[in-house]
Amino acid sequence: MTLLKRITSSTLFWPLAMLVALLVIDVIAFPGFFTIQIREGALYGSVIDILRNGSPTLMIAIGMTLVIATQGIDLSVGSVCAIAGAVAAAIILGSPNPDSVGTTIVAIVTAIAVSCVLGVWNGALVAVIGIQPIVATLILMTAGRGIAMLITKGQIITVSSESFGFLGSGVIFGVPFAVVAAAVTVAFAGLLTRRTALGLFIESTGINPRASRMAGIRARGLLILVYVFSALCACVAGLILTSSQTAADANNTGLFIELDAILAVVIGGTSLMGGRYSLWGTVVGALVIQTLVTTVYTVGIPPIVTMVFKAAVVAAVCLLQSPKTAEYLNAWRRRRALSTEVASS
Repeated sequence: MTLLKRITSSTLFWPLAMLVALLVIDVIAFPGFFTIQIREGALYGSVIDILRNGSPTLMIAIGMTLVIATQGIDLSVGSVCAIAGAVAAAIILGSPNPDSVGTTIVAIVTAIAVSCVLGVWNGALVAVIGIQPIVATLILMTAGRGIAMLITKGQIITVSSESFGFLGSGVIFGVPFAVVAAAVTVAFAGLLTRRTALGLFIESTGINPRASRMAGIRARGLLILVYVFSALCACVAGLILTSSQTAADANNTGLFIELDAILAVVIGGTSLMGGRYSLWGTVVGALVIQTLVTTVYTVGIPPIVTMVFKAAVVAAVCLLQSPKTAEYLNAWRRRRALSTEVASS
């Protein structure tokens, strides 16, 4: 009973249970769901599709986790995706040699630089001016689409560059580049926050910003750094999405992806009140979100109701993770243990 209590009390238990349940449904609906094939040196299969399609959301969710850990929120990540894609596409389209690797590198570096500036903007509004994070990032969320529209001049820019297309369709040792990029993002965030004191500073700032400042932590600089990292993750995700679509669409690139990222963070057990966070929980949460979308398609449910299922999953996981539910489960265990003792005596 003690072991069962430890397992069910883990923040990863219910998200993992939900992920397993979705995978079981997929296997029942499609027996060959876990089949993976190798075609022309690349891995193919439903599981690979989940990993590849969920990678942009996962990268953004990792950045969002650190932002939420500081009692913040970043609603602008979808717009940053659109801006990054628009900047890269405009540079490639205006280049005399759009297929060259050099042009692609210039486009990527420029998009990253612009995204970092946007991250500094969000961080400055929150840390320096003192605007509430939801309002500060809502400004860029609203204006960002307009900025992307200005860059693309209101048009959908088609990107036919072979080197840029590698971001969306390329493979590294058979694994899609998007999956590799997501894995690197998770590893980098984990090493940076769990192998150094930065993670402790983030949690301290999220729990009590004032006490953190009094303890000598440079909370303002830390907040700006966190928002820059969130924008950087959104930039990479936006470049991958633009490359996958072979076009920069200011209206639709990254649309509502901030909501999926927040859902992934919440499912993973990170509190919206700030403080302690779980990167691995976010990874599981992002996989739950993408697996849910795949399950909807697999069992033949109309895709238009996907958001309803997402809301149901989030509600179920949050209820199972709530302290009240834990109290009910503990009370049930105590009653069961007591009844067992009485029966044995």
